[in-house]
Amino acid sequence: MSIRTLIRGGLVVTAADELHADVLIEDGRVAALATHGSEPAEAWTADRVIDASGKYVIPGGVDAHTHMELPFGGTSASDTFETGTRAAAWGGTTTIVDFAVQSVGRSLREGLDTWYDKADGKCAVDYAFHMILSDVNEGTLKEMDLLVGEGVTSFKLFMAYPGVFYSDDGRILRAMQRGTANGGLIMMHAENGIAIDVLVEQALARGETDPRHHGEVRKVLLEAEATHRAIQLARVAGAPLYVVHVSAEEAVAEIAAARDKGLPVFGETCPQYLFLSTDNLAEPDFQGAKYVCSTPLRPREHQAALWRGLRTNDLQVVSTDHCPFCFRGQKELGRGDFSKIPNGLPGVENRMDLLHQAVLDGHISRRRWIEIACATPARMFGLYPRKGTIAPGSDADIVLYDPHAEQVISAETHHMNVDYSAYEGRRITGRVDSVLSRGELVVDRREYTGRAGHGAFVHRSTCQYL
Repeated sequence: MSIRTLIRGGLVVTAADELHADVLIEDGRVAALATHGSEPAEAWTADRVIDASGKYVIPGGVDAHTHMELPFGGTSASDTFETGTRAAAWGGTTTIVDFAVQSVGRSLREGLDTWYDKADGKCAVDYAFHMILSDVNEGTLKEMDLLVGEGVTSFKLFMAYPGVFYSDDGRILRAMQRGTANGGLIMMHAENGIAIDVLVEQALARGETDPRHHGEVRKVLLEAEATHRAIQLARVAGAPLYVVHVSAEEAVAEIAAARDKGLPVFGETCPQYLFLSTDNLAEPDFQGAKYVCSTPLRPREHQAALWRGLRTNDLQVVSTDHCPFCFRGQKELGRGDFSKIPNGLPGVENRMDLLHQAVLDGHISRRRWIEIACATPARMFGLYPRKGTIAPGSDADIVLYDPHAEQVISAETHHMNVDYSAYEGRRITGRVDSVLSRGELVVDRREYTGRAGHGAFVHRSTCQYL
């Protein structure tokens, strides 16, 4: 039986507007908005009234880059779809887009079905999939068309990780050409993996085995070069391009130059590049292993360029690349050899809070916070306006956010299934109070009320940001 819910008295913040409004929810969707105290709002009745006084009422976050249960480096990401989506809900994210993986020599269909099985009946919030292409051939190119038809409309390729995910320029070009034909958006991990492997081998031969060397061999110029090359291949194919986890000023410059030419090139960065740096990778006693991810953390001076890119819209999205590995037993696989440290950081629970802190710190505006964390990822990946905004007809994915609550980020209090926090001890202002997913309370005044299986697979259209 449908419950009619009224959220009353909050400041509704979307990418487009800020207004003191009441929100009426019916059948899991937003039915109407009206100015608080107005005649229409005062006339509304509901089965459940939620008092949002003193709080922001914002769209649920859309995290367009997560890796739940990802096999990598002889182990697997420590968050399952159940634990990871529960942590997402706690952090105000109500939709994730995870990556299904094609194994070399296998079909896209087999990889996608494996991820359907992992997620089905497990998720606390809604989910969708991108497809990682590890083996581009005539068969998989044809499969791309079929996947677009069933709502998997974006495909990730890697210029890194030779022997695992790597595609050469010819395969990348073929996939881009297919995307041009079927509307699929090509996502690119832009690092020159062939050159990086040479530098890794040379560093280890010199006895440079500590985690900090992970960042030193994955050089800024090799990210910038790969970004430039990916852009030129996309130009040849006539395809739009989305560059994932941009970490370096030089890579931002490549994207900005392409956009200045009017090219459909888009960039994503992640909280770790905005708030962490090579100082973390250099932490003693192997603690730096906690911060090993690819692209790697950069020297702190790159952060200004990333914030500037977010303000100028040369970077459009902040996702997490959430791919957690426990320090004990997983990150420790790389003791004595940094190249064996599983690549990835936990963060799906922290993104909305960290970006709110960025608002308070003057890096971005309040509406830009919602734009880069909710609205644009929804538009980029064919989920808008069902997701990413608060408007009549949208899913009632809504967060009541307390902008004055103070918290200290810590592994002791987070809900991700990982034994450390990348932001341990960081004091921030702002915290999720309550979360609705399709009108159902999954976090109610800091108490988890969700359930595995509430989250549903979302069929996506093609990119709406072109």
